[in-house]
Amino acid sequence: MSTNDHDVKILNGLIESTIDSAEGYAEAAKDTKSTRFTSLFQSRAGERRQVAGVLQRQVRTLGGKPDDDGTVLASAHRLFVNLRKSLSSGDTAVVDEVERGEDHIKAKFESALKDKEVSPSTLTVINEAYASVRQGHDQMRDLKHSLHNKS
Repeated sequence: MSTNDHDVKILNGLIESTIDSAEGYAEAAKDTKSTRFTSLFQSRAGERRQVAGVLQRQVRTLGGKPDDDGTVLASAHRLFVNLRKSLSSGDTAVVDEVERGEDHIKAKFESALKDKEVSPSTLTVINEAYASVRQGHDQMRDLKHSLHNKS
């Protein structure tokens, strides 16, 4: 497997997770009762779509075919199912599910950053995308903690 092939494989995995994350935020925006959270989740969904676009451009630069949809299986599907189940519990439960999804995407990016076979140029792109992912994760973690400290 060439470096480009490996980079494309890693990037496409991140693209799937990032699109799943954008879809999760879009679902959360529909499911929350708070307009404050609706706009926050919509904003994060848009930001995740931009991150996916950056990763897709890198795949094209490497001569690969970028994924253009998420997995909507496995963990993302469970996130949506859990989100639906937790709706009756209110916005705190929605934020809990979003934060759980954030833990998942953050771990995926951290794993890619540790991959010794990824080329330096692709690593730079992943690292820049990770800054956005980390910011979203930290924001949801802090929001989760503030909601739990109120109750």
